[in-house]
Amino acid sequence: MASEDYKNHKNIKSISALKMVLPYIMPYKLQLIGATIALLFAAATVLAMGAGLRFLIDEGFAEGDPLLLDRAVIVLVVVVILLAGASYARFYLISWVGERVVADLRIAVFNHVIGLNLAFFETRSPGEILSRISTDTTLVQTVVGSSVSVALRNLLLFVGGIILLLITSPKLTGLVLLVIPFVLVPIIVLGRRVRSLSRYSQDRVADIGSHVEEILTGIRVVQAFSHEIFDKIKFSKRVESAFDTAIERVRQRALLTAVVIAFIFGAVAVVLWIGGRDVLAGRISGGELSAFVFYAIVVAGSTGALSEVVGELQRAAGAMDRLTELLLVSSNIKIPSEPTELPEKVSGAIKFTGINFYYPSRPGQLALDDFNLEIQPGETVAFVGPSGAGKSTVFQLLLRFYDPSSGDIKLDDISLDQTDPRTVREQIGLVPQDGIIFTENVLENIRYGRPEASKAEIKSAAESANAFDFIEELPNGFETNLGEKGVQLSGGQRQRLAIARAILRDPAVLLLDEATSALDAESERFVQRALDSIMVGRTTLIIAHRLATVLSADRIIVMEKGRVIASGGHDHLLKTCPLYARLANLQFDLKTSTK
Repeated sequence: MASEDYKNHKNIKSISALKMVLPYIMPYKLQLIGATIALLFAAATVLAMGAGLRFLIDEGFAEGDPLLLDRAVIVLVVVVILLAGASYARFYLISWVGERVVADLRIAVFNHVIGLNLAFFETRSPGEILSRISTDTTLVQTVVGSSVSVALRNLLLFVGGIILLLITSPKLTGLVLLVIPFVLVPIIVLGRRVRSLSRYSQDRVADIGSHVEEILTGIRVVQAFSHEIFDKIKFSKRVESAFDTAIERVRQRALLTAVVIAFIFGAVAVVLWIGGRDVLAGRISGGELSAFVFYAIVVAGSTGALSEVVGELQRAAGAMDRLTELLLVSSNIKIPSEPTELPEKVSGAIKFTGINFYYPSRPGQLALDDFNLEIQPGETVAFVGPSGAGKSTVFQLLLRFYDPSSGDIKLDDISLDQTDPRTVREQIGLVPQDGIIFTENVLENIRYGRPEASKAEIKSAAESANAFDFIEELPNGFETNLGEKGVQLSGGQRQRLAIARAILRDPAVLLLDEATSALDAESERFVQRALDSIMVGRTTLIIAHRLATVLSADRIIVMEKGRVIASGGHDHLLKTCPLYARLANLQFDLKTSTK
């Protein structure tokens, strides 16, 4: 969910959005100074060629001195070598800064996004965020590492060329300057259109990335339902939409360039005609006209290049606008300036008082309604209820993924909103329904629970999670890379690694979110054995439909529409809570429970 900062940011217009990249450029002043010196030298060298051309024609050709011509060629070669060296230094230094800035920018965006609360991710797909971190930062890199340098170089050539034109022939220069307003108007008008289309084009590219990420993530479902042909059609439509937008942007940029070139070189043709008549009349020399034409071509070329750069700047402004949008989003989970510290040894006492909560994406629907619950240290509490009753919401609030709309949550008698969320989460171990496995080896996947853990501690956690034996059977044991999302493992094996991760964390509070519901009977037996081990001596909250887990709980909490409607043991609830009895008939083996 966007912050007020971003709402204010929406008023930012045009290329001014690029000023947001300045903080990432400023640390590299020395490289920029070096590039600027090389840039000034290269521009001065180009402009000096005009003076050399004038001298050569008026003095060398007029005097018929071959020695002077030889010297001029030698000087020209030296100038070209110096120009090449300056161009190399400029290109290398500015490209280095561009690559460095885009690396810093990607790190900054990723570090910021990964710290945002879950409300932000309710409305943003991973594909869209990925597009901004990759595609948009690349556009910014193009400007910082290339376009800005080209713009400055051509700006220097333009200003220097105009000055030298005035010195050479004020009359002809006046004719050239008359054309400038006709050039500026299309740059301004068409430039705005290019910027708007650039932003829209980048959004369409982000849509493509988001769609591909979604389809590839759910490829098993896609193929199981033979949905390939429909997804191909939908993808083609998205690509064509992006293509049409890109082509319209290209068309506007091409029109901008064509208009500028037509006006500029048309002016040069007129100048040649008038200047030629002045030479014939003896008002200026041939060398002066040649130098003037040279400077006019330099000015014309630099103006055309500047119009091209404007298009690049417009695209980069759109990209930086999208990146700034991410950077200005702030987390709704606020950390106090002086957060309250949790006890050195957390007992695991939990208390929910008067909790009301709305998900940001569903502001009109209460997820928890006057929710009250107190859990004692070391107690095992199971939550049951129909889908949407608020069971998972309890876990999300306890992990402080969200803060309640009203009410108070305490851990060891300390309100969570007075603590640092990271400190709270360090005391909590989560085993979700589908154990998330990263594209790392087994060792690193378990170490995710406590990054500083030793290899011996990791192996001990694997043993406690009943995972050691199957890990040792993998091709490289604990060093085996598990592939994307752990495709090499079964569901039960992935779940046991998730349990090992939680065990390694050694939490005071354990959250089991239907940790065995997706497993077959044999896998469930292994996983349940591991869970029984980790639950000992810890406050444990369970969302589960499995009979064995519910029966072993100290207390069962029955929830409906975000409220606690009943609490007690299994047998007691069967007799006193109609909803629980109905759920038991649907989910539990009552014959087993009555034995």
